[in-house]
Amino acid sequence: MSFLSDILGGIGSSLHTVFFFIVAISALVSVHEFGHFWVARRCGVKVETFSIGFGRELFGWTDKTGTRWRVSALPLGGYVRFFGDADATSARGDDSPMTAEERRVSYQGQSVGKRAAIAAAGPVANFILAIFLFFALFFMVGQPFTAPVVDKVSPGSAAEAAGILPGDRFIEADGRSIESFEDLRLVIRLNQGTPIDIALDRGGARMDLTVTPGITEVDDGQGGKQKIGLLGVAPSGLEFRERGFFEALWYGTREVGSVIDVTTTAVGQMIRGDRGTEELGGPLRIADMSGKVAATGIANFIWLIGALSVNLALFNLLPVPMLDGGHLLFYAFEAMRGRPLGERVQEFGFRIGLAMVLTLMVFATWNDLVQLRVFDFISRLFT
Repeated sequence: MSFLSDILGGIGSSLHTVFFFIVAISALVSVHEFGHFWVARRCGVKVETFSIGFGRELFGWTDKTGTRWRVSALPLGGYVRFFGDADATSARGDDSPMTAEERRVSYQGQSVGKRAAIAAAGPVANFILAIFLFFALFFMVGQPFTAPVVDKVSPGSAAEAAGILPGDRFIEADGRSIESFEDLRLVIRLNQGTPIDIALDRGGARMDLTVTPGITEVDDGQGGKQKIGLLGVAPSGLEFRERGFFEALWYGTREVGSVIDVTTTAVGQMIRGDRGTEELGGPLRIADMSGKVAATGIANFIWLIGALSVNLALFNLLPVPMLDGGHLLFYAFEAMRGRPLGERVQEFGFRIGLAMVLTLMVFATWNDLVQLRVFDFISRLFT
């Protein structure tokens, strides 16, 4: 009976995870592709297909402009196909000549500026979505806020070694202004044991210190470990600060900047070898995270979607052919040269881009399988 209960409980948990993963991915992809669609239509480009997901169409409809809106079987992405495209990467279609009218409404027939605007519209839409979600949370629920004042200092910690005392208020850390304990936590968690300069307010007087955060391993919430910096100070407590309309909009925009800062810093540390690449996750870990975060409350799930939206925008802006950033790179060369790069060069670039994206996906999925202990689970089935 216990075995049957475990199975049914696992199925329920899996359905919960899959549901919220599909909700998160569908929201992110829909907004991203709608950004491309909206700007393309403003530029006079005919859009043949707007698809959420890949593969076989589950259901869809055709609007009065001839665009086929479809929901497809594999909910791991989506695409917009413009008139004259051969595929979802906006590669050229067949070589048959277009009429003047066909070229006028084709993607390839637009100026380099319009094509660049269409390519950039997807990531921009994701940034806008993130700002809106953070704004809505801060305006309706409030913004998590903890004053950057030290309540306790752990014995033997990096903070004690640096001379930090209870009652000290953090002003700056690593050159960044500190307005809340959350700001300080972001700076310290990303540190991998390198000295940083901090500024404190102690009794109305400024104090400048240098501290070297310790390194500790914590559970990343997906069954793996994550190395983070640790200062060894504790605040007095968490509160939610109400924000007015314009204040919430400002802090929502600022939150997007914080996510960008954290993401780019972490990726830079991975490239330099200061941070392990096992933290790089793929769709399986996103799915697992979606289910777990949704279980803690809708506000946390909305924040997660906002953070994922920023990361999706940053990923698509990478200067890799096939991605929006790769298109923008080609268009930059075209603008400088006064003519497009040769078709063979572009085709070679797209092949390299495809290989890079597939390699990254395989690597991230392998990390997911390891961190989620899928291999351990399979081995236990046969032992």
